[in-house]
Amino acid sequence: MLKIYSVLSAFLLTASLAHAQGNGPGVRGARAAGLGNASVTLTDVWSIGNNVAGLGQVTSPAVGFYAENRYLSRALNTAVLAAALPIGAATDGKATRGVVGFEAQRFGDKLYSEQRVGAGYGYRGSLISVGARFDVLQVSIEGLGSKRAVAVSLGGQAEVLPKRLYFGAYLYNLNQAKLAEYETERVPTVLKAGLSFRPTEKVMLNAETEKDVDQAADFKAGIEYQVIPALAVRGGFSTLSRQTTGGVGFLAGQFRIDYAAAWHTALGLSQHLAIGVQLNRATK
Repeated sequence: MLKIYSVLSAFLLTASLAHAQGNGPGVRGARAAGLGNASVTLTDVWSIGNNVAGLGQVTSPAVGFYAENRYLSRALNTAVLAAALPIGAATDGKATRGVVGFEAQRFGDKLYSEQRVGAGYGYRGSLISVGARFDVLQVSIEGLGSKRAVAVSLGGQAEVLPKRLYFGAYLYNLNQAKLAEYETERVPTVLKAGLSFRPTEKVMLNAETEKDVDQAADFKAGIEYQVIPALAVRGGFSTLSRQTTGGVGFLAGQFRIDYAAAWHTALGLSQHLAIGVQLNRATK
């Protein structure tokens, strides 16, 4: 019994420190992390987790690996492998039959861990993109076993002003998947919505709000400046997690490397690294 109480205490501490990761949508990619996770309008391989509708604008096969260390704690490590595969030929900045995406994620350590396997599909019309995603989630606590759940998510994006103003929205776990009978514990249901203003080809300004049905709303904002085609710098903040963020992105041929750091006034430093490969890269 004492062991169970110890495990539960450690789990509660971990869950409180990892809020906004947990079983929720979390952060996908160091580019998003550098922008304060104001990522609902982004369109790359990490759209599989940020907003599945963004997959609809991926025009060539891509694979990415993402690693996060939160607050310098090994118990709060996240590793993600993602892939996007367009179906049909790419024309007018989109794949004619849409794009399928896959993701595998692990968070935590031996004491408490979460695993997620997801598949999604995104399709872009003229100015509107839509997408859907299905997840199989597993939560494991040492000594207490594992629980699984299936979550369904939907996303949408639109060009309000072509090439200038974009809107995005993402509803994660719309089916309110249940993890345990005790106190009817459910996977968080989260709604994200935001705007992206791009006054020039070099500047992107993102603003976004995120609301977990059981938590206060979070406001996030970020800015990206494309210094040269091969180098981008980013900054951002999040009000709920009280973090300020910064990052850089490097592009070398088919390879893209992004790094971001986030600072929490009480808990300290988090670091994010993403490495991506885009095959047969096409200009969008």
